[in-house]
Amino acid sequence: MNDLLQIRVLQVLPLGWDLGWALILIPLLPLAGFLLLGLFGRKYLQRSSGILATLLLLSSTVLSLYTAYGYFFEFGKVDGIYQKIIPFQFTWLQFSPGVSIDMGVILDPISVMMLVVVSFISLMVHLYSLAYMKGEERFPTYFAFLGLFTFSMLGLVMSSNIFQMYFFWELVGVSSFLLIGYYYDRPSAVAACKKAFIVTRFADLGFLIGILVLAFYAGTLDFNTLIQRLTSTSAPEFQAAIASSFLGVSALTWALVLVFIGGAGKSAMFPLHIWLPDAMEGPTPVSALIHAATMVVAGVFLVARLFPVFSMSPPALDVVAYTGIFSALFAALIACTQTDIKRVLAYSTMSQIGFMMFALGVSGWGGENGLGFTASMFHLFTHAMFKALLFLGAGSVIHFIHSNEMKDMGGLRKYLPVTHITFLIACLAISGVPPFAGFFSKEEILLAAFNHNPAIYWTALITSGLTAFYMFRLYFSVFWNKEATVHGEHHGEGGFAMMLPLVLLAAGAAFAGFIPFGNFVSTDGKPLESAFHLQFSIAPVLLGLAGIFTAMWLYKKQNDRPASIAASLSGFYKAAYHKFYMDELYLFITKKILFNLIGRPAAWFDKNVVDGMVIGAGNTTQAISEKIKQFQSGKVQQYAIYFLAGVIGLAVLFIYIWK
Repeated sequence: MNDLLQIRVLQVLPLGWDLGWALILIPLLPLAGFLLLGLFGRKYLQRSSGILATLLLLSSTVLSLYTAYGYFFEFGKVDGIYQKIIPFQFTWLQFSPGVSIDMGVILDPISVMMLVVVSFISLMVHLYSLAYMKGEERFPTYFAFLGLFTFSMLGLVMSSNIFQMYFFWELVGVSSFLLIGYYYDRPSAVAACKKAFIVTRFADLGFLIGILVLAFYAGTLDFNTLIQRLTSTSAPEFQAAIASSFLGVSALTWALVLVFIGGAGKSAMFPLHIWLPDAMEGPTPVSALIHAATMVVAGVFLVARLFPVFSMSPPALDVVAYTGIFSALFAALIACTQTDIKRVLAYSTMSQIGFMMFALGVSGWGGENGLGFTASMFHLFTHAMFKALLFLGAGSVIHFIHSNEMKDMGGLRKYLPVTHITFLIACLAISGVPPFAGFFSKEEILLAAFNHNPAIYWTALITSGLTAFYMFRLYFSVFWNKEATVHGEHHGEGGFAMMLPLVLLAAGAAFAGFIPFGNFVSTDGKPLESAFHLQFSIAPVLLGLAGIFTAMWLYKKQNDRPASIAASLSGFYKAAYHKFYMDELYLFITKKILFNLIGRPAAWFDKNVVDGMVIGAGNTTQAISEKIKQFQSGKVQQYAIYFLAGVIGLAVLFIYIWK
């Protein structure tokens, strides 16, 4: 771990006036958009709100690219190792000499990469929304919420303190609640945003407890110092965290698992995934923003940020790995049966996030051992491109056909040529077909799993085949299958504002895989030269092609084969279609068990015991007051008699004592 120590040193470097301002403006520009549009948008900026918000995001994106170029090619690398740099930081709350909540900015490979991803995808969503959301009554409010969400995500990835990250983490939850529930007049949207908020709050409780445990043993909330103390085997903080245990598990492992629970909630990992499909009730561009590169990858980023500490606890990494691979397979099976185009993509997101998670779980530290870490971040980067493209393409389809159901679609390639081509590129990328972006990142994930855990590798290989099948099931059902039936007025592909983001994201989905990602992101800051193994790629590619051709055979032309196969698998197909009854299970646990066995007795105790004691005390006080209120009747004669009786009583008492 000596190499690790070289990049842990806290550095406060004068990066230049221009770059310093860039780092400040990157998150503050979206925040300014939120404040301006939230306060004055509907009254003064109704027509120009979208353009104003988009220009602010364009500026933030340009500054992010400028920062990334400077970090990766000018000042970020020292002696061949990318540094963790804190350009500025100030103490906000001081709890003790060693524990404080600091507000600062951290620059390292994963935070700089996330700056580019978040700002670019948000820019594409802003640009797309100019046409997609045109005519909405709450048009400025929509862009205000987008600005708040983007500010929250940028603040999260730039945080230098774990509690600072937690603040932005919760702000991401609030802003996603507002976006999912944008159509507040729809009961389904209201239910969906409440569900997302409640589920992630329970998960975030685990994150908060994990933060407190880590801070207790590390004696700090600062990321760099925390990592330094909990990864040095000779440090007293590490020794104390390992020596302390509960149920035979060290305090360090407990803390990391609790932190991971928070990440699993945000990233919709099993069993905290139930909010994700319902979140489709928000506008389709919101789905692209939340489910492509921002909110759902926050959990992956959290594990990556604390990965040096996770690497010191193999049991915690096992939890990450097995949760990730199970979520990936579980979601892929469900996606094969869904008929709502956005729900297919939602479960696809859950499955792909599972790939990123188990890649971190099977990763080691340093050099080739850290391939899983690099592959996970690489897949996060490529996934942002093709998943945002898939959601925005789905938005064009829904905008055209006015339905989310695949049964209402078919033959749309003639009406939506740009959407058709770009959607096909995204499907090829997510299916791992060379030379598209998803092929390179997914191959690295599979190679890391093959080297460290064969069971996870074989499960991931099957899941990658299922991914190709359900994505091309979606593609053929939407763009082929049957002749399109277009009723009434339609809007084509929505014009330049909707097509430009599709083209730009398609370019990313097609060519982002050629970036030598290991040269920029690795566990120890050193360039990771991962060799391409042609023989290893044969099985994943063949399995992906098998999934594609199976989907073509079943769905390219309308036929009875899908229905007959579903009938032959009636029990399993029905269970997968109903999402393996996870929502019903949650309702049973909450309504039948928690409400009946815990809620009702607690309500009875509160009503009859707690309230009874309070009411009884009040009634007793009132009864006593009724008895004694005659002593204050207001009659002077009675007061004189009471006074005289008191004087006589005192006189008798004194005489008795005197004798």
